[in-house]
Parts: sequence; C-alpha cells; structure tokens
Amino acid sequence: MANLSNRWIGALLAAALTVFSATASAKDDYRIAWSIYVGWMPWGYAQDAGIVDRWAEKYGITIEVVQFNDYIESINQYTAGAFDGCTMTNMDALTIPAAGGVDSTALIVGDFSNGNDGIVLKGAGKSLADLRGQDVNLVELSVSHYLLARALASVDMTERDLTVVNTSDADIVAAFSTDDVTAAVTWNPLLAEITSLPDVSPVFDSSQIPGEIIDMLVVSTEAAADPRLGKALVGAWYETMATMSSEGGDGAKTQMAEASGTDLAGYEAQLAATQMFYTPQPAVEFVRSDALRETMANVTAFSFEHGLLGEGAPDAGYIGIELPGGEVLGSTTNVKLRFTDIYMSLAADGEL
Repeated sequence: MANLSNRWIGALLAAALTVFSATASAKDDYRIAWSIYVGWMPWGYAQDAGIVDRWAEKYGITIEVVQFNDYIESINQYTAGAFDGCTMTNMDALTIPAAGGVDSTALIVGDFSNGNDGIVLKGAGKSLADLRGQDVNLVELSVSHYLLARALASVDMTERDLTVVNTSDADIVAAFSTDDVTAAVTWNPLLAEITSLPDVSPVFDSSQIPGEIIDMLVVSTEAAADPRLGKALVGAWYETMATMSSEGGDGAKTQMAEASGTDLAGYEAQLAATQMFYTPQPAVEFVRSDALRETMANVTAFSFEHGLLGEGAPDAGYIGIELPGGEVLGSTTNVKLRFTDIYMSLAADGEL
C-alpha cells in the first residue's frame, strides 16, 4: 500500500496546493469552533496547552480555537461563515452546513459513539418493544432521533408506533424524573444521570450501531484546500491524542474532565463508551471502509424522510457526499460534504 498510497496522497496534495494558490486569498488566520462533548474536549486542552499555537506557527498561520456552550449554535456560526471549522457529528454536518449550501470537508474523524447515546425506559425488565404506544422524549431531529429510528428498525417498528416529544438536552433529565415521562433518548453525561435512577431499563445504545454516530472536525472545503491548515490541525490533534494515551495522560484528561463539568473518573467513563482513534491509521482505515458508505446511506435516508436536506430535495441523494478516493454518494453535481484521509494519512506516515 505504501508506495501507491504515498504517490496518490502526494498527487492530491499537489492538486490542493494548486487550487489553494489559484483561488485562495492570502489568508493566514483561521477560526475553529468547538463545544463540550467527551470527544471534543481535547481541542480545549490543545488550545490551553499551546499545542494548537505551536503547530500553527510551524506552518506560518494562526488558529483561534473558540469554545461554545451551545452545540447547535456553534454549527450555525460555522454555516454562517463566522468560523472556518467546527466540531460536529456526521449527521449534523450533512443536515446543517451541507444542506445550507456550505461545501464542507471532514478533516479529522476523531471517534464514534460506542455507548454514549442510548434509550432508557422506566420500569425494570423493559425492552425496545415496550416503546410501542409511548411518548418518547428526545432532542428532535438530532442524533438521538436517528438512534431511535435505527433501534426501531431492529425490531420491525417505526416512529408511527410511538410519539416523539421534542425535549431540549437541558431539560431531559428533569423531564424524565416526572411521572409523565416514561421513555427518553439522550447522550452522556445526561444518559448516565438517567440510567443511575432507580427502576429504569436501558434498552438500546449506540454500541449496537457502532460507527454510525461519528464525531468529526469539519472545515470549509475552501479552508481544507490550504495544506498549512490541514497539517497544523491534524498535527495538533494527534499530539494531543498521544498525550492523552500516554502513561502521564491523567493530567491532561483531568483538565478536560474539569472543563466539561466532571472529574477524571466521570470523564474516563465517558471515554469508555467512545471509540476514540488515538492514532491516525485506524481513522484512515475507518473513513476508507465500506461501513462509512453504509452509514452515510442510512443517515441520508433518515435525513430525507425527516425533511432535513433542504426545501425541494427530491430524494435522499440530493446532496452529494464524496468519500476518500473520489467516489460520490448521491448527486455528483451538488457535492457539499466530503470525507478526506489526506492529512490523517500524512500523520500516519509521519510526514507532517
């Protein structure tokens, strides 16, 4: 693989440099937005520890990493052009910036949820089938909604068999504590709070659809064409991953835990339900896999069925999704979401 892969990556980088030189203005300052979540806490640490600045300086640019307390607002700000990149899930990348016409590239695939998202019912010994006829509280049109749809499909049920009740993430724990709410879908640390309550039954979680709720750093495709930014961000990310996974990594993880409102044990519990890609090669293999193609097919189908691909979208393939190597899922004339392994491959080969 090495020689052919390196030649291919080299050709793509040369093309990116040509595009960047021909189309980009002399932009040297970039802004990245991130929000509180187990898989994105490393960005806050990397900024505070000077890792981002060090890698940006290496490539002659500046990168400002800005924390948002509201996840959706961070994506909206990116979509509006206030930021060059933002942390988000694969589904939200499709249904917010891509559906809004912003050509975006998943530069870093950092992890996927492997139990961090789940469905809980009140009462002992419950199963998914017990959702029939119930109200189910969740953040509507979020990855929680997607998880519910995938869970129902596994037992030959659909959303027509129940009623979805839109509930903000800030309210869902309190809502579940009331007598009126009997079922909820949410993510950690909220999920952990709910499952710790007496007499409840976790009936499904994201470990049963591994690799489908993906946490990424997405940048505008124009910004991704600047190899200085791609190399700096990927370099900073994997230096931080190496710090976290080292013998002395507890100090870094403790800082991340405190910034997210928990302690080291709580953060470690969230990490245990997250498939982190601490080194680049597994991330490269993941984005090149057939599983990603299948996942995005599921995501586009759900998004189309729920009207999330934009007004007038005629079918689930309305927005083209480009995979590493150039294959496009859906429309080849309306590609708005791209997965790349270029910079992660450079990191895997030690060429940053």
